[in-house]
Amino acid sequence: MIIDAWLGGLLQVCVSDALAYEYADVLSRKLSETRWQRLKPVLGTLLSKAQFVVVYYSWRPISPDPGDEHVIDCAMNAGATVITSNVRDFKTAKETLGLRVIAPAEAVIQLAGEV
Repeated sequence: MIIDAWLGGLLQVCVSDALAYEYADVLSRKLSETRWQRLKPVLGTLLSKAQFVVVYYSWRPISPDPGDEHVIDCAMNAGATVITSNVRDFKTAKETLGLRVIAPAEAVIQLAGEV
């Protein structure tokens, strides 16, 4: 539903260069070569619809998961809300930086209220 809302123009997805490269790197390592080759154009299409954010300032380290640091940097520089199923790892960023973090179900409820 989140991707449908994004593609339908109900929300804007922000991504930094570092985050885009991380997505591609993780997917290329975790998927079989065949699946990665099929998914690569899909990732490209999704990234082409995202708003790219220049990261001027980094707040590292703030997350217990180093992989989340790119997400925090991108969201803070964009003034964006993080939608994640892993709200727990963003607790410190939420408390110390004021980062807005919500679960996908909460995002769907908020989007439904706006329509």
